[in-house]
Amino acid sequence: MILFHDIVFGPVKSRRLGLSLGVNLLPRHGKWCNFDCIYCECGWNADGQNDKKLPNRETIYKALEERLNEMQQKGETLDAITFSGNGEPTLHPDFSLVVDDVMALRNRFFPTARVCVLSNAANLFRKEIKAALQRVDCPILKLDSAIDATCRLINIPQGTYSASKIVEQMKSLQGNFILQTMFLRGEINGKHVDNTTAEEIEKWLDAVRQITPREVMIYTIDRKTPAKNLEKLSLSELEKIAEKLRKMNIKVQVSA
Repeated sequence: MILFHDIVFGPVKSRRLGLSLGVNLLPRHGKWCNFDCIYCECGWNADGQNDKKLPNRETIYKALEERLNEMQQKGETLDAITFSGNGEPTLHPDFSLVVDDVMALRNRFFPTARVCVLSNAANLFRKEIKAALQRVDCPILKLDSAIDATCRLINIPQGTYSASKIVEQMKSLQGNFILQTMFLRGEINGKHVDNTTAEEIEKWLDAVRQITPREVMIYTIDRKTPAKNLEKLSLSELEKIAEKLRKMNIKVQVSA
């Protein structure tokens, strides 16, 4: 599995975001997330090294400032600065303040780069998190299924989780976000999992109609996964789903 051992890493060529510099707000030697997705490149939560130490705001600022200054001095280009890393970035207690720091540094060094956040959306009920996500250029929020039982199989949320409540929170963003969905099939703990069935797609499309995101990113497995019996979708299968979104006049990006 892939863990990010630095606060600032890359830039890496992202399928969806271009040349992206990553910002990891989470422990460097283990995953820390309120989901335990069966496809997560960082592995299972339990596989971490019990590292619970978070970088503080000042350390994050200094690391990003130094890296951006270095890139600027070398004449390098940058498409995005992305909160990603070893789990869910909104779990950091200073997430909102760090967002403001990153936006200021972006404006100073690479004003044309987008500031993006990859989030599972489970913390949208927290007002300060929702407000911070609305300040970045690209809040990219996950919804892998509109059916709770499927979410529990794919995302393994830690604690209570309701897809309908997440949809309600997303609706309150009034379209100012990007929806991200991973499509896959396979087996986990002896149970069949598939968010591409007719029922799944129908309910997911209904959720998309309600939340009206400004864009939808659909993708499938690209790297090794902690659950071994998972199946990657073909590009043609993803395109069939994408075509349904296009008929709804929704912008869609497909990555296979």
